[in-house]
Amino acid sequence: MSAVSDEAPLLQAEQLGFSYPSRPAIVDRLDLSLQKREIVALLGGSGCGKSSLLRILSGLASPQRGTLRFLGEPVRQPHPRSALLFQQPSLLPWLKVDANVAFGLDFEHQPRTTATEREARTREALAAVGLSSSAGQYPAQLSGGMAQRVALARALARQPLLLFADEPFSALDAITRAEMQALLVDVVHRWQSAVLLVTHDIDEALRVADRVLLMGHGRITNEWAVPAAGVEAIRAEIHAALQDRHVERSLTNHLH
Repeated sequence: MSAVSDEAPLLQAEQLGFSYPSRPAIVDRLDLSLQKREIVALLGGSGCGKSSLLRILSGLASPQRGTLRFLGEPVRQPHPRSALLFQQPSLLPWLKVDANVAFGLDFEHQPRTTATEREARTREALAAVGLSSSAGQYPAQLSGGMAQRVALARALARQPLLLFADEPFSALDAITRAEMQALLVDVVHRWQSAVLLVTHDIDEALRVADRVLLMGHGRITNEWAVPAAGVEAIRAEIHAALQDRHVERSLTNHLH
């Protein structure tokens, strides 16, 4: 594996392009970078390509143009030091919580670990999300928030340098969602992981992220650094930019 300095981007995308047959490019000459240990939120209107971009960046889909590097190496498939967190926990109902967290650690593309190491990773990940006492339960016994904590623990067990999260808290109630947002920030800071969070919620982006990116027309059109305090001005700017993208999209669809 190539050595990467702390100053070098953890993930670097340059001039990425991707389109489906007979459709406009959903990703078009897109540039994006993530540094180590930062949380970046990706905003954009419905259908703007956020989830497709996440699939490309995570290695689940291949860009048709441009370059994509993680840890200085080309991305051709999901990397063992990255992990994904989706809107649905997607736990295996026949496995207990600890087995769900450990699931995949012994897959061929993962670094070789002993059974003792996998057990230690599982215990550590469950402790990080506050579910050590639930290790022996089945998914059907969990609340929605607990199930999403298990999904986060499953990602953490891979000891990721980068976590891709696609609207992971949007199906939760407001209180549980706020708890999960705080947990995400706390855990990734303690584990020194970076996060690319796809969300449609401006407040969520401002609550958890160091930077907020806005996607439109297949590219990153705006970027904001999130201050420690006084985010009202930025919230207004983001809202206005989203409104502009929505109007432009509506006009384009009308003309076509």
